[in-house]
Amino acid sequence: MTTRFSQRQVLFLISAILATATFVAYEPIRHNNFVSYDDDGYITKNQNVKNGITRDSILWAFTELHAANWHPLTWLSHMLDCKIYGLNPLGHHITNVLLHIANSVLLFWVLWKMTDTVWPSAFAAAVFALHPVHVESVAWAAERKDVLSTLFWMLTMLAYFYYVRQPNVRRYILVLLAFAMGLMAKPMLVTLPFVLLLLDWWPLERKTKSMSYTNLILEKIPFFALSAASCVMTLVAQHKGKAVVALEHLSLNCRIANIFISYMKYIGKTIWPSRLAVFYPMSYTTFPKAAPIICTLLFVLISALSIYIGRRRKYVMVGWLWYVGTLVPVIGLVQVGSQAIADRYMYIPMVGLLIIIAWAVKELVDKLPRLRTVAAVSAVVVLLPAVILTQMQIRHWENSFTLFEYALKVAKNNAITENNYGRVLLNTERLDEAREHLSNALRINQQYADARNNLGKVFLNQGRLKEAVGCFNEAFALSGKNQQTNTDRFRIELYTNLAVAYSQLGNYESAIQNCNKAIELKPDSADALNNLAWLLVTIGDVSIENVNRAIEYAERACKLAEYKDPSLLDTLAVAYAGAGRFKDAIATAEQALNAAKADGKEKLVGEIEGRLKLYQAGRPYRQK
Repeated sequence: MTTRFSQRQVLFLISAILATATFVAYEPIRHNNFVSYDDDGYITKNQNVKNGITRDSILWAFTELHAANWHPLTWLSHMLDCKIYGLNPLGHHITNVLLHIANSVLLFWVLWKMTDTVWPSAFAAAVFALHPVHVESVAWAAERKDVLSTLFWMLTMLAYFYYVRQPNVRRYILVLLAFAMGLMAKPMLVTLPFVLLLLDWWPLERKTKSMSYTNLILEKIPFFALSAASCVMTLVAQHKGKAVVALEHLSLNCRIANIFISYMKYIGKTIWPSRLAVFYPMSYTTFPKAAPIICTLLFVLISALSIYIGRRRKYVMVGWLWYVGTLVPVIGLVQVGSQAIADRYMYIPMVGLLIIIAWAVKELVDKLPRLRTVAAVSAVVVLLPAVILTQMQIRHWENSFTLFEYALKVAKNNAITENNYGRVLLNTERLDEAREHLSNALRINQQYADARNNLGKVFLNQGRLKEAVGCFNEAFALSGKNQQTNTDRFRIELYTNLAVAYSQLGNYESAIQNCNKAIELKPDSADALNNLAWLLVTIGDVSIENVNRAIEYAERACKLAEYKDPSLLDTLAVAYAGAGRFKDAIATAEQALNAAKADGKEKLVGEIEGRLKLYQAGRPYRQK
């Protein structure tokens, strides 16, 4: 007896297999932690996000241009995760995986509904789900904006299909609303109106006597208006965050060369996804001189062939223009950041290439049905290694050490990764190794202010105080030459570091001056307030006036951190003890002790326990 499945059963079975395979591919993510590359600014050290969804945090999400972006829905999703999971990285990663699974299944359904072809749609969605290039968008907690915005991209296309099938105002508004929400998750969706026009041509084929191209364009005007508004908001945010690289730092010729090289590199990584790194440095000097010319010629040739072939095989032109067009916001003409390319930028554009491949195979099999088995086996041969490679790539994202170690192996001459790895080593007190990698960063880029600052912190921890002061002053001199370090935030850190170095040198006047300069730049800087309070109450000639000022500054710092930071609470306890308020000092120290234990800060736990014994004996703490 032969069992036959209905089409609906087949579709749901494919969806279930797709979801299961994606979950299996991303299973290693349960071992992953947060990484020290934007995860701190987006989640672990972002107090607005850590507070969860509150009235103030919602207002902040919609009104602040934080991290050089305006994406309130992304902030709200991180806040919701913190409300549910706290700072347990597993929960944040699971949310990303579930969003990626939803995107993959939705892509399958959208392609099937628009083309009425099952297996090409399933293959394109499966490659999208399992391709290792997409690991960065999923395994990187801070890259939530990719998977979240793509969810709204897919929902916009699905709503658009239903609108096209039965046009009415209600359905049109639903499409527009899904698109607007996507823009509020990530401005990468600004190219979606162009994609909708491509879909009008194929596979929807809306060009009829009653629906001209002019009408189709006019229909998209509200979408283009939203895209334009999003572009303006994004440029304002990125200029405010000083993320846009000026022409004097990266010439127009270099940008244009990188555009065509990048288009070819992304195709290469789609076909052969090896040596994937979290950061690919700009390295024009190491390119063969002919590389930009060859890549430009290839780009022009492929574009011409796509247009020529696309007259009869529309999917070719649609797929190519999807790929080229959706990469435009991140291709580097307006350079944001220092990367040449980024794996995460291929999350949506890859769909265009997959459409070309899947429907070309379909056309071939339709002409030569005997190749159906070969096509099926080939699909399995492609997808099984993809699962393995994805699992391997996820393991590189397990923590900051594995992430940057691997990036240094596969992307050479990489100053930013050397600096990031050096900072991770510094934070774990592997000082000699940290100094080696930070020195490598400065060898590659002598003007790298952040690496100079981090090297100063290494010297500070090694007790090489004069060298530390020298590094911090050099970092000040270099900071104005780079947009990313020419910020109040970076200067505040340098003032704070100088204050610590001068205090350890015994130059208390200079230490206090630098603390005051940091507070002048940012009166609500918890770290600067904390450092000044510590200096006033623990060193030099501690007067009643200084102790009272220390209490004021320490209380302000603790309030900014909602009395959850153990270091700030420790300083407040010291200040209370300095004023003879030992009951308050003991209570605050115990609160600091519990917070330090919860954060796993063993060294700080020991220090607080020592000071707590002094308070219980009725004695204040003084730094030797």
